[in-house]
Amino acid sequence: MKFELFNEETRKVWKRVSTVAAKDKLELELDIYKKLLSFFQVGEYYYIIFDINAIEFDFVSPHIKAILGYDPSSFNMAFFMEIIHPDDRPHFLTFENHAVEFYSTLPSEKLMKYKVRYAYRLKAKNGNYVHILHQSAVIEHDERGFVTRVLSIETDISYLKLDGEPLLSIIGMDGEPSYININAKNFITETDEVLTEREKQVLLLLIEGKLSKEIASFLNISKQTVDNHRKNMIRKTNVANTTELVAKAIRQGLI
Repeated sequence: MKFELFNEETRKVWKRVSTVAAKDKLELELDIYKKLLSFFQVGEYYYIIFDINAIEFDFVSPHIKAILGYDPSSFNMAFFMEIIHPDDRPHFLTFENHAVEFYSTLPSEKLMKYKVRYAYRLKAKNGNYVHILHQSAVIEHDERGFVTRVLSIETDISYLKLDGEPLLSIIGMDGEPSYININAKNFITETDEVLTEREKQVLLLLIEGKLSKEIASFLNISKQTVDNHRKNMIRKTNVANTTELVAKAIRQGLI
């Protein structure tokens, strides 16, 4: 999945469960440490406080340096999104979307009674990818039931040598039911038929708003060839016209 699309769509998912209230300074007090104790760890871990309103990290624990090699003071959301393995981005987005939909069905008194769990890979400072078990739980919400802060525990499980696609689980705490290995529907589906490099060049210029005549001049090909590329892309992507083609290209990262 293209990084730009992945980054944009994931932020949209998180915004759906947040509110735009002003950011308060987070105090890491006893409740957070109690929440930490509710997670069973299977390896070395670090933890993060995620402010959903700002779509930024409030706090990254120093343990991240031992696992990924990064200084916690420079580890922000933008950098985190970049180092997710490209093959895991669709899973990450799908799981986050499913979690947001799940939390949106809960009354406010139950928001802090579940944790989300799945695995994905992050690129460490040395260039190697580390298998991370992600577990997160709501630690703060407003009076309207909008989630404001989430605690994430990120555990190094590389030694388990996991195979197969990542799976999502939502674990109930305090007697709530659990949902293990959820068959989460893919949030963004890629086109089945890959566009050619020339078609991608034409598509990129269409997205920029250029006309067929301008594209032909820019690529040094005939206008008829450009029009043929447009027709082929419309057929391959199963859309009705060029407007829908451009919209789908932006939404699904076809270039």
